[in-house]
Amino acid sequence: MKLFFTISASIIILLIILEIVLRSRYGLGDPLLYKADEKIGYLIAPNQNVLRNGNRIQINRYSMRSDEISDRKIPGERRFFFIGDSVTNGGWWNPQDSIISEQFKQHLRASQPDIPTITVLNASANSWSPRNELEYLRQFGLFDADMLILIINTDDLFGTAPSSLVVGRESNYLDRKPIGAIGELIDRYRLSKLPPLRELQAIHNEEGDRVAKILEAIQAIHKLSQGNHAKFLVLMTPLLREVEGKSRNYELVARDRLSELAKKEGINYIDLLELFKANGNAKQLYHDNIHLNAAGNEEVSQIILKALL
Repeated sequence: MKLFFTISASIIILLIILEIVLRSRYGLGDPLLYKADEKIGYLIAPNQNVLRNGNRIQINRYSMRSDEISDRKIPGERRFFFIGDSVTNGGWWNPQDSIISEQFKQHLRASQPDIPTITVLNASANSWSPRNELEYLRQFGLFDADMLILIINTDDLFGTAPSSLVVGRESNYLDRKPIGAIGELIDRYRLSKLPPLRELQAIHNEEGDRVAKILEAIQAIHKLSQGNHAKFLVLMTPLLREVEGKSRNYELVARDRLSELAKKEGINYIDLLELFKANGNAKQLYHDNIHLNAAGNEEVSQIILKALL
């Protein structure tokens, strides 16, 4: 009996240690949850407040990484609506106050103290492209925004049709809370062993001119902004390898098509590729090949502020 209790106690202690390590070192245990949507494909589930890798992530009732907002503006209020993918969202590696939209809000308040109320919205999610973002705006509207800022990266120009198939099936799109960090580790392992869905593979292999469909979505977003009397800005963040001079030919062609569309439609468009190259040390702006860190977010927020002012 004594041996049984000794073994049981040892197992419990090991599990506690494993739970602590998985939470502190790998950030497991409290993931953001996603919800499926017939039109948008998926979005971050509303009303969440999680701590991931020591970074606070707050999601409001409209699935935005923003403070709670009212549906309509109050007199004297200025609203700036950021929409995009994980670059705009900031991910688990950026705390709430260092994402692009929040840094922009801080700088705008400091530079424009005469504006009584500044509200910044951030609707974004992993792997969204303008095709997802258009459907979000169609469903939720622009919330009386004075300016709509669409942030895309090079990969977004090749985005596929919105789909909810990943929700609850891939580890980055969990739809229920795991039982602690150990539970999340088990869920991730279980999901990694699921056979690939033919329907999802078919979406990933979507044929035809994907770039044309993305450009059509951007055109439609532009029309929505015009219909809501909001200024519109499109901002393109490059991949790190592009800044290092390793752009692929099809990426350059797609970028040129977007630039031509912006000129034709009178869309305010900023391509950050040359600006990041001029930085001299672009690696210090990136968390990985695609996503920006706090320094990169700061750089982008300042560029947007200069464009606005």
